[in-house]
Amino acid sequence: MSLIQETKENIIVPAMKLLPEKMNSDKSNIMLLAIGLQESRLVHRKQIGGPAKGLWQFEKGGGVKGVMTHSTSAGLAKTILEKRRHEISIASAYDALEHDDILACAFARLLLWTDPYPLPELGQDRRAWNLYLRVWRPGKPHEATWADLYRQSLESL
Repeated sequence: MSLIQETKENIIVPAMKLLPEKMNSDKSNIMLLAIGLQESRLVHRKQIGGPAKGLWQFEKGGGVKGVMTHSTSAGLAKTILEKRRHEISIASAYDALEHDDILACAFARLLLWTDPYPLPELGQDRRAWNLYLRVWRPGKPHEATWADLYRQSLESL
């Protein structure tokens, strides 16, 4: 089984069960795969030479704080932390992301949920790239790798 298939079955599917059904779609799952591949290659749970944690590479004062405080995601984030048996705090969530891939995936989906625009249609890799830039705000974006990683994600459908 490929890394992408393993991620879908063992991480994304269980994470989506923690969220409202309307948050689970092919469009969201492709974005999760593409961003996970872009950020960590779905391998690195701690950023090499940096502070980010989890397969989706969240920083404590960035994505974690954003998900924990944004009006559209804060309540769901707290519920998910309770279900995953983690303390409800930014610090606890940040630490847990390194070891709890399902939590990391659910938080990644919540971060996408905070964006006011609809998810890009399947195959719209430029719009998907722009969403990634808007929401993840990577310090050193690597646009050259995005199209291929997005394509790999799309082919997993």
